Amino acid sequence: MATTGKIGVTTENIFPVIKKFLYSDHEIFLRELVANAVDATQKMKALAASGEYNAELGELSVRVELDEAAKTLKVIDNGIGMTEEEVDKYINQIAFSSAGEFLEKYKDQLSSIIGHFGLGFYSAFMVAEKVTIETLSWKDGAKAVKWTCDGSPEYDMESCDKAERGTVITLYIADDEKEFAEKARIQGLLNKYCKFMPVPVLFGEEKINKVEPLWARKPADLKEEDYNEFYRALYPMADEPLFHIHLNVDYPFNLTGILYFPKIKNNVEISRNKIQLYCNQMFVTDSVDNIVPDFLTLLHGVIDSPDIPLNVSRSYLQSDSNVKKISTYITKKVADRLDEIFKNERQQLEEKWDNLKLFIEYGMLSDEKFCDRAMKFCLLKNTDGKYFSIEDYKKAVEGEQTDKDKKVVCLYATDPEGQYSFIEAAKAKGYDVLLMDCQLDSHFVNLLEVKVENTRFARVDSDSIDNLIAKEEKIRPELSETEQEDLSVIFQAVLPKENQYYVQADNLGENAAPILITQSEFMRRYREMSAMGGGMNFYGEMPAMYNITVNMQNPLVARIMASKAADVAPAQVIPDAAEDASDDVKRTVTEAKETAAAAHKSDLEAFAGDNEILKQITDLALLANGMLKGKDLSDFIARSAKVVEDAYLK
Repeated sequence: MATTGKIGVTTENIFPVIKKFLYSDHEIFLRELVANAVDATQKMKALAASGEYNAELGELSVRVELDEAAKTLKVIDNGIGMTEEEVDKYINQIAFSSAGEFLEKYKDQLSSIIGHFGLGFYSAFMVAEKVTIETLSWKDGAKAVKWTCDGSPEYDMESCDKAERGTVITLYIADDEKEFAEKARIQGLLNKYCKFMPVPVLFGEEKINKVEPLWARKPADLKEEDYNEFYRALYPMADEPLFHIHLNVDYPFNLTGILYFPKIKNNVEISRNKIQLYCNQMFVTDSVDNIVPDFLTLLHGVIDSPDIPLNVSRSYLQSDSNVKKISTYITKKVADRLDEIFKNERQQLEEKWDNLKLFIEYGMLSDEKFCDRAMKFCLLKNTDGKYFSIEDYKKAVEGEQTDKDKKVVCLYATDPEGQYSFIEAAKAKGYDVLLMDCQLDSHFVNLLEVKVENTRFARVDSDSIDNLIAKEEKIRPELSETEQEDLSVIFQAVLPKENQYYVQADNLGENAAPILITQSEFMRRYREMSAMGGGMNFYGEMPAMYNITVNMQNPLVARIMASKAADVAPAQVIPDAAEDASDDVKRTVTEAKETAAAAHKSDLEAFAGDNEILKQITDLALLANGMLKGKDLSDFIARSAKVVEDAYLK
């Protein structure tokens, strides 16, 4: 007998909310309906396995049929179906899901049911102006029922002539959602959400779920090529993965999956969000930030778990104890796998390290527990291409590279070509130089200084090699305050104006370069960390500061200083005003001092501007640091050509 009623909602306006805002993406409706259909077939299998159902099961499947002309979409299954009472209970009473009840009753026969909420069906109303359900229960004597609703709280329910067990849901696609009446769109959604469903999903005559879920199989039954083939199916355009991890745990939570270490380019951001999350082989999301630690989002692959709590949309993950346990487990498995490779496949690890180190460093910087484990298997690579564990490297260099303060100094380069001369200077001393050319290395060396006792890191071009690893107290040139000021003015006059410079005198040896331009390790490192969002914006806002080390033992510098002494008169010395002098007298004396200082500075700048040797050696130092550009570079080339011409043609 036909009946008419109102859907059981507790708030008058809840239906429009469900209809319009239940899911953030309207496309989710198809996933939900297919998932419900899959549940129905899985329940049918469970009934047969328990002996409650002894008739012919038939070929269990889910079919999706689209009529583009009529704008109707059908989801059809031959699962357990529903009685009129069940339709009233599970459809008319919103958020009363049958999955929990069924799973509890048949837990020995069925390990998983996708749906846990009763709202999934109502996602259909996001795209449909009308929905019908035609269903026939598996139970003996059951009668077929047809349910119809036009998106309002009113529904109609009546008997129908459906003869086969199962359910047919028909959506009449709304005019403003007509994209979901297009074959290509539906095909794309089925490929996205249903390719690993545990029962056949058919779209017309085509079977959608073509690829068998590899993660559900035992690792012992799989070969390396099986894993690689699966990876290519997931990411057709990606490079071959470096390593993989097969996840399989059933206590204290259920989790399966396969994670791959991809070849990570030198950019963290573009490598994210490649892990696909499934719930009982139904695709949920590829945004797994709340499931795995941040650094593990750089991995690729699949995680499948029925124990990850989802809200009604199945798209937004809730943080609870299971999620935290899963996160901890995955982190441990990744660390275990890397440690295993380090111990048993060291050569492989070294061969693939350049494509792996960004991931390792990111993990160590962002996860303390992972960092503690990784200190054992993290590798350091020197400029000669040799690899060391962190512990082994410290032991290898501490004999030669321990400074006067008993600190082991680890030298590193970021650009072997650009820093070639500095690297060679270090090697000439018998020192080793690490290669630190990763995006995160500024942060990473900071971490290592904390983790490795009595060790500091210094970029090879941050000072003269003798100062970087000072073996004893160094004897520096004895300059008066006036001489130091004069030296600074002379060199500041021929340096580019856009930067700041600190000019200092040092004894580097007569065969060393006349000028050395460096950046302080501390300032440069923290500026780089700030640029990457290291929370040190103060340093990032400061102008670039360069140290200009003038080698007073170099013959060219000695000649320049001798010329300065001959050509520039000493600054006029004006005695201070007497303490009891009047304010006017004191003011006059102060002004005279300022005038004399300005005049002397002007003389020094004029001397510097006219001194070809000074400009040449300064430009050479700038050129070595990639700081000579534009007109200055052009002038340097012309000046150098003239020097060659004068030397060989005159």
